[in-house]
Amino acid sequence: MQTNSVLSTLFSSALLVAALPAAAQNEATGPAPEPENANTNLGDWFGDPLIVTADGFEQRSFDTPYMTDVISQDEMRDYGIRSVPEALKYTPGVLVQRTSHGQGSPYIRGFTGYRNVFLVDGVRLNNATFRSGPNQYWNTLDPFSVERLEVIKGPTSVIYGSDAVGGTVNAITTSPYGYSDTNNLSGRTTARYASNERSIGGRVELSPTFNSDGHPIGVLIGGSASDFGDLQGGSDIGRQNGTGYGQYAADIKTEYFVGDNSRLVFAHQRIRQNNVPRTHSTVQGISFAGTTVGTDLQRDLDQERDLTYVQLHTEDIENGPLSAFKIGLSWQNTNQAQDRIRANNDREFDTLRVQTLGFFAQAQSEVSDDLTLTYGIDYYRDKVDTFGSDSGSVPTTFVQGSFGDDATYDLLGIYVQGEYDLTDRLNTVIGGRWNYAAADADRVNNPAIPGSDPTNPADIISISDSWNAFVGSARLNYEIEPEELVVFGGVSQGFRAPNLSDLTGNISSNATDIEIASPGLEPEYYTALEIGFKGQGETYGWQASYYYTIIEDQVVRFGTGNPNEFTRGNIGDGYVNGIELDGTWKPTEPVTLFANAFWQLGEVDAIPVAGGPVVAEYIERNPPITVNVGARYDVPDHPLWVYGIVTAATDADFVTSRDARDGQRVPPGGTPSYVTVNIGGGWEFSKNMELSVTLENITNEDYRVHGSGVNGAGFGVVATLDWTF
Repeated sequence: MQTNSVLSTLFSSALLVAALPAAAQNEATGPAPEPENANTNLGDWFGDPLIVTADGFEQRSFDTPYMTDVISQDEMRDYGIRSVPEALKYTPGVLVQRTSHGQGSPYIRGFTGYRNVFLVDGVRLNNATFRSGPNQYWNTLDPFSVERLEVIKGPTSVIYGSDAVGGTVNAITTSPYGYSDTNNLSGRTTARYASNERSIGGRVELSPTFNSDGHPIGVLIGGSASDFGDLQGGSDIGRQNGTGYGQYAADIKTEYFVGDNSRLVFAHQRIRQNNVPRTHSTVQGISFAGTTVGTDLQRDLDQERDLTYVQLHTEDIENGPLSAFKIGLSWQNTNQAQDRIRANNDREFDTLRVQTLGFFAQAQSEVSDDLTLTYGIDYYRDKVDTFGSDSGSVPTTFVQGSFGDDATYDLLGIYVQGEYDLTDRLNTVIGGRWNYAAADADRVNNPAIPGSDPTNPADIISISDSWNAFVGSARLNYEIEPEELVVFGGVSQGFRAPNLSDLTGNISSNATDIEIASPGLEPEYYTALEIGFKGQGETYGWQASYYYTIIEDQVVRFGTGNPNEFTRGNIGDGYVNGIELDGTWKPTEPVTLFANAFWQLGEVDAIPVAGGPVVAEYIERNPPITVNVGARYDVPDHPLWVYGIVTAATDADFVTSRDARDGQRVPPGGTPSYVTVNIGGGWEFSKNMELSVTLENITNEDYRVHGSGVNGAGFGVVATLDWTF
């Protein structure tokens, strides 16, 4: 289906819904969803949000011994956010790199790709083909379907297993709403326009709910589509040709309340992205501050992802060994196709299919008034099939695509974590996890032989390996002043088993490099030391943290000695440390001031010259010092609000040897500093209809987020119209 036809269907449906008789809307006796005021969640704890991502069950952010952030759907809408990765751009400790307009990858506390875990309703999006560097998969979740994003920074491998190193982000998608004592129909339509990307998109969703003998049943059906044009840069860069793409998505979620405290949830999500260009590697790329322009004539990706799951959630159980539990079974299907035409007109075609079966079971027991145990098991199995071909002067079919063909990858974890109140003010959280990982790939290109003939047995090897590991965590919260000031911190371990990208990768990276298979790798280990503070009162909220993460046996790529050829090894020992500050203050009722900042620096061992010695280098994409400062004014007695946000980033000049090789994305000597200013506001001009407008980059600054392949948007108007009934 073409994006334009999807858009036509979407907005025709919106008009049809808007034309429903008012009497039909008035039948609802329960509360219809209304747009909330945009929360200034750049450090806003006034609502004391509940989060589930820290240990799998709800708890207050203030009581969590981690730096946390919650980004709501309303904030994403009202601040003109375009995609899920970009929703994290105001979060301290996070650098949102964009390889292209359709490919965004957050660096959280120095790590990206397969060293962060992304969950969708508690289900892992990560699979065995995630790469070490930036990847596009976080962009394969429809932002219109997200109710909120929960961010936990630092290692959380005790609860979430392999890959949970830099941070864990859980996207909670919208659930059925509008429940009442009778049958009810609620809904929402959202339309978004952005002039600086020539884009239009939106979503229509309906939520019928039913009352069946005291057991409510709710359904949410939604569809979204967006057509992104070529991105407009700043005053000198102008239009960035070859950056546009289209996407559409659909989802359904049903929930059946088995009892007062139990609900059975079934959901299916689908997203399709068509012809997403990796522009920087093509001749349509631009030069910024000395970056080189690519030579590919075309490099487009089609991305498809489907997720289906069923989950049972039960809470507040009385008179039993369990106080809460949840169990889930999921099936995820990811398809990717890359169509690349080199400068010599050779056409490379690469496909990837990953089918993932997932299962988790988690329980909580209140052993005593002072001790609560959380424990569980999770298992994921990836089945991976790849294909690669080159239609050059001698058409060729390869042994594999970018990853080993006919492959499987298993992850199993069993964990227990105890939360114990040592005193009325001191709370400790101690846990441990056993991890098992196994990789099997039947068709891998032999890294010792240059050929890739699928009919020649000498060109094919198989790889089979497995790993066991144990990780632990010990953290605490101490109330210096009850409900006002706490100190938190502790020690947390992270763990990452080698995946199929490490072991079997046949991947093009940077401008001319190729990474080959690397059998025999071992797990990576990380130990994070952290101390921080959280404070809150009637008019303020803030949090601050210092962390130091020790890196051991990190898988690092290095040259083989052959031109532009790289392999991998466990040579990376080093550290990352940083400071994060985040706060909000309401000097008067209508005025909210907010600010955050972060600084980070790290080093890890590398071999910058093939055959040379191991030396310590800065971590890749070490972010600049970044500060966000903003203000919001809610007009008293009127449904109007205005805001402004200033973002400032220093020079990103801690450049590694790998950064230097990536000349299409990283300028010589690093990425220049920049300052951007956004202003905007909103107007709720009827009971359930709100218009939000952002004037983005009003100074039309030419800038690039460090490591990105495209420049940031220049001046433009982003408008979102939201109507609920």
